[in-house]
Amino acid sequence: MKKLYIFLFITLLVNHICSADVSIKEKTALLQLYASTNGKHWVKKWNLNSPVAQWYGVEVKDDKVVGIQLFRNNLMGVLPEELGDLEHLSTLNLAFNAITGELPKTLVNLKNLKILKLEMNRIKGEIPSDIGKMTALEELSAFNNFLSGTIPESIGRIKNLKVLNLSSNSLKGSIPSSLGELSALETLGLFENTLQGAIPVAMGNLRNLKELVLANNALDGEIPAEFGQLASLEVFQIQNNKFSSFKNLEMMDKGQFLVFDYDHDDKNIQFKDINFSKSRMADTKFEDIEDEE
Repeated sequence: MKKLYIFLFITLLVNHICSADVSIKEKTALLQLYASTNGKHWVKKWNLNSPVAQWYGVEVKDDKVVGIQLFRNNLMGVLPEELGDLEHLSTLNLAFNAITGELPKTLVNLKNLKILKLEMNRIKGEIPSDIGKMTALEELSAFNNFLSGTIPESIGRIKNLKVLNLSSNSLKGSIPSSLGELSALETLGLFENTLQGAIPVAMGNLRNLKELVLANNALDGEIPAEFGQLASLEVFQIQNNKFSSFKNLEMMDKGQFLVFDYDHDDKNIQFKDINFSKSRMADTKFEDIEDEE
């Protein structure tokens, strides 16, 4: 009799696991993503008759969608507004596809999202002004798109942010001073936009910053003397801007850099321990290919 009870229990458990699936709301959001990005032409397609947990790139935990990894999978089309209904999502990686259109306004509803990777697509329009609501974000990578408008001031509310890469877009205006509030930030890439104005003094507070790439913009003014506090900085690129003086670079420990590039036309700077043979342009465009494959 005891063996019969164990058999029945295991049978019920297996049936429960097999029948378990995500909510209708989340499944609908996934189906909308599949339809709006031309799922029939993806490299690895979803079998819509199978449980969601078996769909390629979809991670389900406790019957909730917590991850979507569709890197380089030939997604074409726009991101649906229903994407914001995936409220338990922690990782969203749609990098290296052909996604077009604008970012859905509902994107900021993903309050549990830690990793958002949208690089190497064709996304246009502005970054949502209230992106600061996504307070769990640790990585936001959207380089090589067609994003326009300004960098929202609210981005300074994302206190957990470690990686922010918005390089190679069409962003304009000034760098918001609120970036100086991102105390956990380790990588900041704003290379190749049309940013103007002075570098905010508050960015000297980014004590954990290891990589700062501001090259190929229209930034002006002086390099903040407060940059002398950036003791963790290893990659520093500010060339091809319109700075009026590089004098404050003397406040920095030149020996700390692995990569250092600036416009070498200020003859009065007394450099120490800089090996310019190590200087190069950091490649911000394809930095994650090896890690994602």
